[in-house]
Amino acid sequence: MAQFRTLAARLTRSIPLSQLTKHLEFEVQGVVRFGFVPGQWLSVKATTPEGEEITRAYSIVSAPSEGKEFEFCLNPVEDGFMSNYLCDLEEGAEISFQGPFGDFILRPPLRDTLLIATGTGIAPFRSMLRALFSRTPDKQTGPPFVAPSHHFWLLFGARFEQDIYYRKDFEYLEAEHANFHFVPTLSQGSLEWHGLRGYVQEHVREIVGGRQDMQAHICGLHKMVSVNRNLLKSLGWNRESIRYENYD
Repeated sequence: MAQFRTLAARLTRSIPLSQLTKHLEFEVQGVVRFGFVPGQWLSVKATTPEGEEITRAYSIVSAPSEGKEFEFCLNPVEDGFMSNYLCDLEEGAEISFQGPFGDFILRPPLRDTLLIATGTGIAPFRSMLRALFSRTPDKQTGPPFVAPSHHFWLLFGARFEQDIYYRKDFEYLEAEHANFHFVPTLSQGSLEWHGLRGYVQEHVREIVGGRQDMQAHICGLHKMVSVNRNLLKSLGWNRESIRYENYD
């Protein structure tokens, strides 16, 4: 099958998002167009200095385009070869990957949706939101069209203000679309921070109220995902309305 081909991609741009986190932009080599569904991930392959082949999965942070580009949002992990290898790449370097893979995607018919993320778990949601809110009813392909009656909440948890990755992107979407609501919360915010404080699970009830007709997508570390899944189920949500992806 074509999706199991090993492809090459060249790093075209590397941008620091914070002291550690990098935004990496790649161009796939040898293809006319590279397609994927927002929320999917790629399997990246590399060989360690000791000759061991390592494979790791990373969600795509960019929206699909008519070209052959994709983007990652990565943190280097202590003693983790692949994340450090990718974050240290110089522009022009090439990587090998397979994919896209995964079904952590939005499926029609759309309902009011709560997206919950922490850290680099924001990646698939940036891809989804950028694609969704650029969609028009006349397009024949791509993600479902977001009607004005479909509301999306992005509840994004971070430690510090500088860790709110892609903040300007989400603030722009909120300013342009009355049915998108950006809800960042900080666990260790400074005195200058006037937004929400605490962990994401502390604000879920404020958003969903007593509703059980919504859907949720949750992405981040296992503990956060588990806490929020259990919370929504305790509020009477059907487990089929809660989709999730763990990053550890």
